[in-house]
Amino acid sequence: MTLFHAAADAYRRHRPGLPDEVVHLLAGTLRGIRRPALLDLGSGTGQVPAALLPVLPQLARLDLVDADRDMLHQAGIVLHPLLTGRAAAFHPVRAEEFTAPEEGYQADLVTCARAFHWMDRPAVLAMADRVTAPGAVLAIMGDGSLWTHRAPWTTALKELIQSYLGTERRTGTTGAYSGPERRYEDDLAESPFSEVEEHHFPLRRAWTPDMVVGYLRSTSFARPDLFGDRHSRFEAKARALLEQHAAKEGGLVEETVFGVLLARRPGGAR
Repeated sequence: MTLFHAAADAYRRHRPGLPDEVVHLLAGTLRGIRRPALLDLGSGTGQVPAALLPVLPQLARLDLVDADRDMLHQAGIVLHPLLTGRAAAFHPVRAEEFTAPEEGYQADLVTCARAFHWMDRPAVLAMADRVTAPGAVLAIMGDGSLWTHRAPWTTALKELIQSYLGTERRTGTTGAYSGPERRYEDDLAESPFSEVEEHHFPLRRAWTPDMVVGYLRSTSFARPDLFGDRHSRFEAKARALLEQHAAKEGGLVEETVFGVLLARRPGGAR
């Protein structure tokens, strides 16, 4: 069973999507390519391809990679009405295990949103080198989580979670999350994709208590099975806490930054 196995429906319903500025940045990397191919790693429920399909009518092929079959099933539901005849393939493997699905396959854009920290990053970058076109772009992106966001309401929520599950950030039923030991930029510097552009997009999200509770169900650190028979009690307390902070603070606001690293091979075509 993978880390997010039971969270796929909550992930599809409650995870925030990509900001418009990020969508257009990614689309711009494929400008001038007549029938580009997208390889999305750690796809989850398909948020990246779902955002790109409407603005990239020339996108000819999509390959979604995620070890969780439930996530890919949800991605199929999301993407089906958007494909309009374009080819999409779903690969239930870890990102570093992906292999070219056919002879001559070359991806023009490789995306990884909010998932690179879970992966064997050097192995993923070596894999990407094998399956991409010479001028391909690798986009690694994310915006943190409500666990790391610093605001009075997220601090109180984190303390409530810790009162049930302990002080360490959980990664499922058996582990604790400690974060990457090195920066993504350092991983890229030692890979074939060593030419890197950094992009930062300030982002303001307004949450409701119901949205936050739904989001928590999709996370590795507060998903329902971690609480056992105490989950209903936790959600009731979380909702009451969030309603109190929303009334006191004029809403539940998250001020964050969505970061994108665009990486290419040195001298790669743009």
